[in-house]
Amino acid sequence: MANNQSVRQHLDAFTRGRIIGKLEEGRSVTAEFGIAHSIVSRLWRQFQTTGTAIRVFSSGRPRGTTPADDRYIVLQARRNRRQTAGEIARHTTQATARPISRFTVARRLHGGGLFARRPIWCVPLTPAHPKKRPLWFREHRNWRDNEWGRVLFTDESRFGLCSDSHRILIWRERGDMGLQFLFMDDNAPCHRTVAAEQLLESEDIERMDWPARSLDLNPIEHVWDFLSRRLAARTLPSVRIRELRLALQDEWARNASTTH
Repeated sequence: MANNQSVRQHLDAFTRGRIIGKLEEGRSVTAEFGIAHSIVSRLWRQFQTTGTAIRVFSSGRPRGTTPADDRYIVLQARRNRRQTAGEIARHTTQATARPISRFTVARRLHGGGLFARRPIWCVPLTPAHPKKRPLWFREHRNWRDNEWGRVLFTDESRFGLCSDSHRILIWRERGDMGLQFLFMDDNAPCHRTVAAEQLLESEDIERMDWPARSLDLNPIEHVWDFLSRRLAARTLPSVRIRELRLALQDEWARNASTTH
């Protein structure tokens, strides 16, 4: 028994792999390797449970999940790519009746080859969109600073107290610009409603021709990016909507004063 125990403790990874391979072929290995049947059974159970025959030496607290839990966690993430680690943790806790944290879920997902990434949003284009852009380029390629200076670029962006806050739209107040300007919008359906058209007409606002699905042409996108980075760099983050609004106005004023 002592000899068998000694042999079991010194089985290297290559020998363990050979044993598993022969067992999968249905061959007997106790005589060939000179080890007890109990050692072979233990090695085979380990392979069936964990999927590996490599002996793991561990210390400290035991794992909070079983191999079956780990497979369930990865399966949940693959079925719904938009689930967060916290949501998967709640589902797994309900399924196993054992508390499992989102940090544990994140580690198991990393072990399963899954990593958190920001989803990429792609602008859908029809065949007509790329055809209209060159036409717009040729029409405006000779514009000078005084002509571009009349354009009022508009867009909306999201600034929140946290990652899941509601959308906050940034708008200009009446009177910020004179009437002699070209109003630019991105051709979104909400800007083409009857109410929007009637408002522009009633205010005698001239709309600029703009190619649809052309976010990359709008310089105000860089303004939103600048404001986001400036807010993130603040020592004390905003904790209320009013503080967020004042912080945005402060950063906007600072940027305006440095560009004039």
